[in-house]
Amino acid sequence: MRTKALGLSPIAVLALAALGVPRVIAHDLSLVGPTVNALLVFLPIALWLAVVLWKRVPNPFLTLLAIGSAYGVLLGLTHQVLWSQSFGDTPPTLGGNLAGTLSPATEAVLLRTFAFGSSLLTGVGVGAATGAVGWLVSRLIPAPRR
Repeated sequence: MRTKALGLSPIAVLALAALGVPRVIAHDLSLVGPTVNALLVFLPIALWLAVVLWKRVPNPFLTLLAIGSAYGVLLGLTHQVLWSQSFGDTPPTLGGNLAGTLSPATEAVLLRTFAFGSSLLTGVGVGAATGAVGWLVSRLIPAPRR
């Protein structure tokens, strides 16, 4: 089932967003070097753009924003799941004037909440930037005549 406004099904949006998850895992677990990391960053975004342009969705900006938003949720969830493996015995803590003012449990909840919010903003930002490119390219390249 295709959503009219997006031009893609919700499953397709989620599948495209999920293409970014391997980079999150590789990054959080320090599995790859900078070159492979760069490929894992930009290849999924290029695929998002290619699919949206190929499908000639009604509003590339909106569709790519939706994909980026779904990516942000997946990014946040993956970071949360891998939190302990990523930080080990030295999780992040508040510093400066806030150091030691909150209980460790409260501090952990606060930091994880902000990390999740940061992931959401990252996904929305990537979706918006890619959406702007998609919108511009879709205007520059006319649809094929049928």
